[in-house]
Amino acid sequence: ISIFPLRFPRPNSQLTDPYKRYLVKRKFDPDKLEQEWGLRQTGPVSRLDDISYSHRILIPIYWDGEMASFQARDITDKSPLKYLACPKRREKIHHKNILYGKQDEWRKYNRLIVVEGVTDVWRLGESSAATFGIEFKMEQVLRLSQAHDQFVILFDEEPQAQKQARKLAVKLKTLGKEVTIEKIEGDPGGMNQADADLLVKELQK
Repeated sequence: ISIFPLRFPRPNSQLTDPYKRYLVKRKFDPDKLEQEWGLRQTGPVSRLDDISYSHRILIPIYWDGEMASFQARDITDKSPLKYLACPKRREKIHHKNILYGKQDEWRKYNRLIVVEGVTDVWRLGESSAATFGIEFKMEQVLRLSQAHDQFVILFDEEPQAQKQARKLAVKLKTLGKEVTIEKIEGDPGGMNQADADLLVKELQK
């Protein structure tokens, strides 16, 4: 048994109105996210290992059917760190060695859409997987290669993100995969749902 088991900061609870409003403002359905992705929230004084996780949405990260880690998104937009990760010593698997998404669903689709962050996956749905930022690791490339044979990489439009998208494409192609890179204005997580659904339909043709 680990001396530092994986757990959420305490106290935590189901989403309350201010946290739901934050998600609605970003064009998400909080009840759907809570149900589908297991979101919870911290309070004003929530802590874990002497780290303050106050006023954050807790996002569990699952791998092979088990919770492996979590991320915590600030809802005040005042914190210098938009996302805080689970302390490394408590992660069952370091989150940068895995992907975010509905792992069991990926093979049902023609292509796996690779995006940067969790909100992009919430928006695009179960045919997408996130690398937790543009700086991917080789472990994640191998996980992707085991998950599917055809990929669309949809990173943000900034030059640095596009550079990383090209690097990821090269690595996947080296492993014998079919890869295309697509670009949209802004980021997928910021789209409205109807446009995102249309985009996914196009990418899955």
